[in-house]
Amino acid sequence: MSATFLAERAFPYCKGCGHGLVARRLNEALVRLEVSPSDVVLTSDIGCVGLVDPHFPTAHSVHTIHGRSTAIAAGAVLADGVLAEGKIKNVVMIGDGGATIGLQHLSQAALMNVDLTVLLHNNMLYGMTGGQHSALTPQGFRTTTTPEGNWVPAIDMAEFIRSNKGGYFARKLATDADLAAVICEAISHPGFAMVEVLELCTGFAVPLNHLDGKSLKAMADSRGQALGVLIRDRSREPYHEVYRKRFPGLLSTEGTKAESGRVFAHRLDRALTVVVAGSAGERVQSSAALLGQAAVLSGLHVVQKNDYPVTVGSGFSLAEVKISPEPILFTGTEAPNAVLIVSTDGLKEVRSRGDLSRLPQDGVVMVDSSLPDVFPRVWRLAVRKTFGGEGAALGAVSAWVHRTGYLDPESLVAAAELAGPSLEASTRRVISMSTPQELQPVLTGHPT
Repeated sequence: MSATFLAERAFPYCKGCGHGLVARRLNEALVRLEVSPSDVVLTSDIGCVGLVDPHFPTAHSVHTIHGRSTAIAAGAVLADGVLAEGKIKNVVMIGDGGATIGLQHLSQAALMNVDLTVLLHNNMLYGMTGGQHSALTPQGFRTTTTPEGNWVPAIDMAEFIRSNKGGYFARKLATDADLAAVICEAISHPGFAMVEVLELCTGFAVPLNHLDGKSLKAMADSRGQALGVLIRDRSREPYHEVYRKRFPGLLSTEGTKAESGRVFAHRLDRALTVVVAGSAGERVQSSAALLGQAAVLSGLHVVQKNDYPVTVGSGFSLAEVKISPEPILFTGTEAPNAVLIVSTDGLKEVRSRGDLSRLPQDGVVMVDSSLPDVFPRVWRLAVRKTFGGEGAALGAVSAWVHRTGYLDPESLVAAAELAGPSLEASTRRVISMSTPQELQPVLTGHPT
């Protein structure tokens, strides 16, 4: 275990800023908990609070966009809790400005009871951007945008968390002697926890409001805001535990099995990317998802990225599926290994993206027979004529599986089983009709 998580370097905050006190008390809490630095994640928001990352060099840190830190932390916690051991302690470092922007993310994390801890650094204004008021600025408080005093009441975060069923909430002063102990308790709480730390921005709040170190408690008292641990409720299970109980058979990342218990064989010895391109409403992305699920059922690692225009129901629909026998640490791809095009919309988008120009020499291009030759060497398939628009993408995916032999075609059926009986029946039909013997792909052109 670590004797300290803090780096031996000075904090960059203004003299008298409470952010440094909170960072020190967080460090004390982590040391008391005897957690490994490798199991700690700091998810920081935008603002002065976001400068904390390099001061905890042995822990993981994620610096996010304004207001989104809670959502990103929730995703990491749920992935760890559902797919791994659930050991991560994720601490969100957010200011009152970030909380204002990300209020819905805080609400949802509390409602879901995600097992994370939010340290809300409430200095009652946006510090880094110039001292503007936030939704947590008290009524009458002067900021650069409310020089005569804020007219609007501040959100009471205790009531906000209570109304969103959060299990733990404390309101403390940055100077409180027991702040580290409260942070320690919050991190140990099994579910959503927030510690609102009242502090002063010495750059804006202090000169504009003529405050000193004793002002914070007086301000809280004048607003009727109690200090201390105000919510402590363990009656609800964390979201990842509920998820595990609801889906007990779908959690392993190593050799995930179909409902039959079977793990399918594969012949893939390297990472490859398949692009499926077609038209909106023709199940392009769901067909690509079946390919991804089939790969998972074969013990492979998968990433899928979807793209479509803002019109959603018209224009192109495209999916990029990356499959690898090894963990995928880089989700992008320099060049696809196969491009499957089943409509004019899909062809236009593939051309605009430059997928065909980046295709390696051994790359595979499959196009519907109604489309022109788009590459020196193209497999032409009558997928639209055979399966209709809604089945064309799945027909192309199945034909690619049959032709390459990387996956067992039955893994596609098993993937469809997980989606329901109706999809299983239609998938089995498409697979049986997309073999080289049935679909009879025609190779046109010659290799360059």
